[in-house]
Amino acid sequence: MAASKVEIAPFEVTPLDAIPAVCSTARATFASHKTKNLQWRLVQLRKLYWALDDFKASLMAALQQDLRKGGYESDFTEVDWVKNDCLHMINNLETFAKTEKLKDLPVTYSMMNFRVKKEPLGTVLIIGPYNFPIQLVLAPLVGAIGAGCTAVIKPSELTPACAMAMKEMIESRLDRDAFAVVNGGVPETNALMEEKWDKIMFTGSAQVGSIIARKAAETLTPVCLELGGRNPAFVTKKANLALAARRLMWGKVLNAGQVCMSHNYVLVDKDVADTFIEFLKIAYKDMFPNGAKASPDLSRIVNARHFNRIKKMLDETKGKIVMGGEMDESDLYIEPTAVLVDSLDDPMMQEESFGPIFSIFPVDTLDQALSIANNVHRTPLALMAFGDKSETNRILDEMTSGGACINDSYFHGAVHTVPFGGVGDSGWGAYRGKASFDNFTHFRTVSETPTWMDRFLRVRYMPYDWSELRLLQRWTNKKPNFDRQGTVAKGSEYWMWYFLGLGTKGGVKGALMRWLVVVAGYYLSAYMKARRA
Repeated sequence: MAASKVEIAPFEVTPLDAIPAVCSTARATFASHKTKNLQWRLVQLRKLYWALDDFKASLMAALQQDLRKGGYESDFTEVDWVKNDCLHMINNLETFAKTEKLKDLPVTYSMMNFRVKKEPLGTVLIIGPYNFPIQLVLAPLVGAIGAGCTAVIKPSELTPACAMAMKEMIESRLDRDAFAVVNGGVPETNALMEEKWDKIMFTGSAQVGSIIARKAAETLTPVCLELGGRNPAFVTKKANLALAARRLMWGKVLNAGQVCMSHNYVLVDKDVADTFIEFLKIAYKDMFPNGAKASPDLSRIVNARHFNRIKKMLDETKGKIVMGGEMDESDLYIEPTAVLVDSLDDPMMQEESFGPIFSIFPVDTLDQALSIANNVHRTPLALMAFGDKSETNRILDEMTSGGACINDSYFHGAVHTVPFGGVGDSGWGAYRGKASFDNFTHFRTVSETPTWMDRFLRVRYMPYDWSELRLLQRWTNKKPNFDRQGTVAKGSEYWMWYFLGLGTKGGVKGALMRWLVVVAGYYLSAYMKARRA
């Protein structure tokens, strides 16, 4: 059945008076301890995988209805993406959940069986965004299930068809006592925030994220915030300009630029700015040979409010539109648009576009580019750097971001097995792959002291005996290899190890490997000499 022919149930808001019972059921299910069973988790993940397969047409129809998202992007960046995430968690869950022995212990404590036990945090709230309404709700859910948590999900009300499709899928296929969907807007979110959670995961704007964090702090509830930022792209004169233009264009047309990691502005060396703009136009023509509006692949802006927000940036800019600029509110269409600016006060530099528009700011030097980027937003969610190795290394060293990509547009955040997250005001915490499991897991340190060891623990009991403490310190305390000025003191012990280890800094294993090479070389030399004789 074609996705466009699938009917989606009309959006229904969850009654406010029903929300406490939904949350209570999820908490009670976690309290039953059944979610701690690894096989139970694996069954839920397998069911989610096949639910995604069976509801694929419904989910793709919902994405088309809410965002005019084409089938290719819907499959590639949403449904199939989460299916692969499910498989990764299923295939690795036993390893992720395995109790780990602690090895970095003084020999005197080695018999106490120190270990780290992976335990689910409890009942979690997942609040999703509108831009990738399937992926950015269900990928966190994969982590929550894998970790052994129960979850209540709040999809974005701005993508109502996706919200209803996911509600039907989750509540018909997964354990309804453990996982539920609450639909609605601000009142329903506020009602959810009145409940006690063991963790809250929110993906969305920094403005709403600060509200979530403030409310969570009242009950000391930990949060994972995936926000956004005014992300910079750097293009130096040593960059491959055609490649940079093509890859940055891709980053601004995927999902109509409604991507938290996409670049807000490009800092390009002024000597190559005109050439870079020409390559942007070529990339545009390659991707949209019949124009962007006629393309079946380009999504639309989610609603009129966001359309007008983006339009306002273009209306108020003092810069020059050098590519694109066409808009149609009736179709929620905004053409991929580049604006040449020369002021940090320009709206195109001061506001996050979260759409298919971006500014180009010519710079004299990389110093100037880094100064501007750090001034605009010191901790963006992403940065992109195009240049030679010394330039891109310098950009990484001198600017902080949640993630970074060299010679590409945010591909660092496009792989489901790689941790993704912000830093500072662009986000707290990370998820995806193993990081998703870790995000909803408590790492609990456990020690186990044998009963027979009490005779060796006299040192901790009163009345204290200084002689016993000094004996323990001789066994456990390490000596520094540096002086009071912080200079490493290379004494006789250092040089003895250096020679015995054949100059290795890799510890015993590295020294052993070098000695094996030496011995093998010796015997090979002797063998060759014997053959010649």
